[in-house]
Amino acid sequence: MKDFKYLAALSIPLVAFIGLYFKGIYSFLTPIYGFVIIPILELIFPVDNHNITESESDSFKNKKLFDYLLYLNIPIVYSLLFFGLFTISAQPLEFYELVGITISMGIVLGVNGINVAHELGHRQTTNERFLGKALLLPALYMHFYIEHNFGHHLHAATKEDPATARYNQSVYSFWITSIFGQYLSAWKIQKMLLANNNLSVLSFKNDMLWFSLLQIMYLLIVLLVFGSTGFIFALCSAIFGFTLLETVNYIEHYGLLRLKTKSGRYERVKEIHSWNSNHVIGRIVLYELTRHSDHHYKTSKKYQLLDCHDESPQMPYGYPTSMVISLIPPLWFKIMNKRIPKSMNID
Repeated sequence: MKDFKYLAALSIPLVAFIGLYFKGIYSFLTPIYGFVIIPILELIFPVDNHNITESESDSFKNKKLFDYLLYLNIPIVYSLLFFGLFTISAQPLEFYELVGITISMGIVLGVNGINVAHELGHRQTTNERFLGKALLLPALYMHFYIEHNFGHHLHAATKEDPATARYNQSVYSFWITSIFGQYLSAWKIQKMLLANNNLSVLSFKNDMLWFSLLQIMYLLIVLLVFGSTGFIFALCSAIFGFTLLETVNYIEHYGLLRLKTKSGRYERVKEIHSWNSNHVIGRIVLYELTRHSDHHYKTSKKYQLLDCHDESPQMPYGYPTSMVISLIPPLWFKIMNKRIPKSMNID
């Protein structure tokens, strides 16, 4: 039964559905659940440093259940998005209800959309990568697939990586540098990939053009079917969703830098170049994203196999709690700066 623990990740869209159905003050149930109730639960539940055994790893590696739990997010996310669009366009709502529903949908697009897309985007099969891109579509962040896989994992914890937060950089500054930096980086990577195959930017194999076209078509369809209110809802939900992702990016590598070797190249990515968290609630809800150190160390490893490494820098709180703290820069700096390994060049 413990294999089904990741069903808890679906509690986010479940709570969002409750808020959409009952509306009123329940419209804000999802952000309260995600950033108040879950952080409290993380403080109550003990930290779990347990790693699965070698025999368990062999058993879990090809167990399809863990894959099906990811695939389940696709119909859930799209069904909830349609329900949200239908709800806000079919009946008059108070402004505060629209705000609550939009934030709730944004959380779903961030947690059950982009986060799951991130996991599927690292898979080897074309079908799973396609599903990952499908989850990035309503978040208007399809370029994330290119930049994350071909950019971030190459440059993580370096000054060349827009998705690595600098020492003493606030999360608000990071949102700007990372959102725009990653988009420009995705175009740069795409042009390089095309050039390597002697193809022009106007080639049919330019994924960035297809991503742009698909996202524009998505918004136009929403506008035509659900009107301007639906369009604003879809756009703002997406913005909140990818801002949530960037907040996660902020806490994952904050202040950590790879040093340069005598050759002038950066040292290879190690377990010390990502912040790790073993707070069990965040681990389950985010499909082990909080064991980010092992993910960067062994990129192809599936989420259910990720380990905790003693040498990885540890966060004092889980990811949901840390995301809330990051919104208060002085408090964040006070807690985290002293935890950055002294061997790293933070200047």
